[in-house]
Amino acid sequence: MKIAVPTKENNVDSHFGHCESYTIYSIEENKVVEKEVLESPQGCGCKSNIASVLQQKGVKQMLAGNMGAGALSKLNAFGIDVVRGCDGNVDNLVEKYLNGEIKDSGESCEHHHHHHGH
Repeated sequence: MKIAVPTKENNVDSHFGHCESYTIYSIEENKVVEKEVLESPQGCGCKSNIASVLQQKGVKQMLAGNMGAGALSKLNAFGIDVVRGCDGNVDNLVEKYLNGEIKDSGESCEHHHHHHGH
């Protein structure tokens, strides 16, 4: 499994659409086995092809800061789950996520939306 994190100077970039790069972690048996940096394509995240690029790389999960509904649904459409409301050092964040300590900020969590269209 691969996890992508929008990154700026080793911290989560809260502006998904304008981040400097994505750090992509390869996870095996709940441990990081590889880490690569993907330069962010120019332009807004929701208009760039970043979702398809991440999908091609095998990314299934994104840990992000703030993200609009458009970008979120685009990532979801490419089979990438997103946890929003993340911040801090990206390596620490992924460790916490693997330990089960990271939960979505709830903005897109189904428990709050009983009228979602699935």
